[in-house]
Amino acid sequence: MSIREIELEGHIIDSMTLPKVFDSIIDMGGDFEVLEFDIGKHKTDKSYTRIQIEGRDEEHLDSIMSEIHRHGATLPEIMDVECEEAPSDVSLPDNFYSTTNHQTYVRHGGRWVEVQNIEMDCVIVLEGVEAVCKPISHVKKGDNVVVGEKGIRVIPPERPREKSVFEFMGSHVSSEKPSDTLIEQVANEIKETKKSGGKIGFVLGPAVLHTGCSEEISTLIRQGYVDVVFGGNAIGVHDIERAIYGTSLGVDLCEGRPRPDGHKNHLYAISEVVKSGSIQDAIEDGKINSGIMYECEVNDVPYILAGSIRDDGPLPEVITDTVEAQEAMRENIKDLDLVIMMATMLHSIATGNILPSHVKTICIDINPATVTKLMDRGTAQAMGIVTDVGVFIPRLTNRILEDC
Repeated sequence: MSIREIELEGHIIDSMTLPKVFDSIIDMGGDFEVLEFDIGKHKTDKSYTRIQIEGRDEEHLDSIMSEIHRHGATLPEIMDVECEEAPSDVSLPDNFYSTTNHQTYVRHGGRWVEVQNIEMDCVIVLEGVEAVCKPISHVKKGDNVVVGEKGIRVIPPERPREKSVFEFMGSHVSSEKPSDTLIEQVANEIKETKKSGGKIGFVLGPAVLHTGCSEEISTLIRQGYVDVVFGGNAIGVHDIERAIYGTSLGVDLCEGRPRPDGHKNHLYAISEVVKSGSIQDAIEDGKINSGIMYECEVNDVPYILAGSIRDDGPLPEVITDTVEAQEAMRENIKDLDLVIMMATMLHSIATGNILPSHVKTICIDINPATVTKLMDRGTAQAMGIVTDVGVFIPRLTNRILEDC
């Protein structure tokens, strides 16, 4: 039997950290004994526990430690982090440390150093006195890559202590909460973020347009509530189709029924933009005078359109190289405080994969699988609202702007 002690500190009870650690130990065939437990008595007080972990042997214990380490468990003894050189470009040493998207520190040179640009499923590289999180595609031969779990401290997000939608929603996925109250909570979260100087990102799927919400999103961009937009070719194409032809997927948005030959309109929209050279040029040519893309261009709000194999066209602005699209998203995701994902599984999960867990995230989709898959793939901080964006967005926009 191999034995090791670990520590947990913080709001480990109401944030469910402690039960997760216990469950992981038992599920992996280990055993534990609580040696010390100091429970915080007030809402702002932190709790502390010291636990003895038992495994069948050192290898078994190492596997348990690797799992519970991701929930914030740390070794009481202080040791510097270990590293090995990458054997070649895009190659990692054995036993490399695979990151979570939680705030992470490494003990390096006798001090704790926060890892920069943290995201899930990457590695930590030591560069002088700094520690940087890098995807495997960025690793170069000779990079000092962190290995093992020694000298690493992970700090999972805790349940917010302040009143917010994240405290209001006791469950991570909600389809039965009082809609008026929920909309007010989300609206307040957006307004408070902007009031405090924070930045907000919107991740949009084409259903936002098909359900007739282009004007509401455009208004929020125009009023300064959106700092970056992520999406795909479809959100750009159908937004421009609406601006030029008044249709979305060939459906007349005023009459709510297909137009004769309207299914061609999205191809016409692509063609018109290509003729001009870009979306910005099409605006200057007078072809586009409204919509989400229009408001982004005229208000200098960056947008990233990441392509996929099913795209028509695509538009000139669409980034068809997925690695290049990832890099553009990483660059524009920095300093975001709140991300609102609406009606897109593909781009919601893609965005979630590069988001640090301290970024507040709300996913709104009529399909419950979208929000559950997002969280199952590591974006544990996300709150999911299962509802029709065509109903939710207009009411949310009205609530945000009612005091303006």
